[in-house]
Amino acid sequence: MSGYDVIGIGNAIVDVIAPAPDTFLDHMGIEKGIMQLIERDRAEVLYAAMSDRVETPGGSVANTIAGIGALGLSTAFIGKVKDDALGKFYAKGMEEAGTAFPNPPVADADAPTSRSMIFVSPDGERSMNTYLGAGADLGQGDVDAGVFDAGKILFLEGYLFDKPDGKTAFAEAARLMKAAGGRSGITLSDPFCADRHRADFQALIAESMDFAIGNTAEWTTLYETEDLDAALSQAAEVCETIVCTRSGDPVIIRQGDTVTEVPVKTVTPVDATGAGDQFAAGFLFGFATGRSLDICGAMGVMAASEVIGHIGPRPKANIGAMFKQAGWL
Repeated sequence: MSGYDVIGIGNAIVDVIAPAPDTFLDHMGIEKGIMQLIERDRAEVLYAAMSDRVETPGGSVANTIAGIGALGLSTAFIGKVKDDALGKFYAKGMEEAGTAFPNPPVADADAPTSRSMIFVSPDGERSMNTYLGAGADLGQGDVDAGVFDAGKILFLEGYLFDKPDGKTAFAEAARLMKAAGGRSGITLSDPFCADRHRADFQALIAESMDFAIGNTAEWTTLYETEDLDAALSQAAEVCETIVCTRSGDPVIIRQGDTVTEVPVKTVTPVDATGAGDQFAAGFLFGFATGRSLDICGAMGVMAASEVIGHIGPRPKANIGAMFKQAGWL
């Protein structure tokens, strides 16, 4: 099948989620509230220490694409998994959720399927410990040109920049989407990611992206300034649509000198895992279906608000029904 409404590329990661008090984080040497890259041995130790585990096909952009698919658009996710138990679980889970997973599990992958141990604190904050296994080895050769025929939107995951092959995959995908007449965008993923790959991110946004999504810390880190407006202005000079989420503060969307602010209702999260991913899902659903920027932002806010109300990175409620009740569908 081709002609997908939204195609995502990113790390195919099995999310393993469990509750954990702050004392556990301290004992295990886990820094609260960020994503840390870990090695295989550390991944095995943390996995064994988890109780009440919930496993789900994940990865930031994969969660976004699944959210968009649940809203009725045709979606595909390009990722890489090994032909092991977790890899088969991942591929099957994506397909069952309604998102095409065109790359079959690889038997001769050098590393096991990627996994992220996510510890959820009592205040809802999540601390991610990610082992970049087979998923991080995705490269240009894993990008099938046929998937992009008549494609409309491409969404890239900043985390994939942590290995050089990911950059080649992004370049090829952006080229194919441009040839198909579609639009391309990226999520900055994490302030540490923006810091590690500042020059590459800036060049990609300026040269190949039609939109980019990040939070306050990611944008200010990317442009090395504490002034958010200055950071967004720099981005808006080179990219058509810039989106900044700000936790409980209004979302900022910029197109050139035009600024749209979308209000956010502050809620106490049960689990903040997936908040940014589902904001992107709601926003891109609106973006793909031609809604105004304020409605796109409001859709993102509503989707994010739902997902932080329960454990897990994907919605449990019918987001489409919520959009319809709000008068957007």
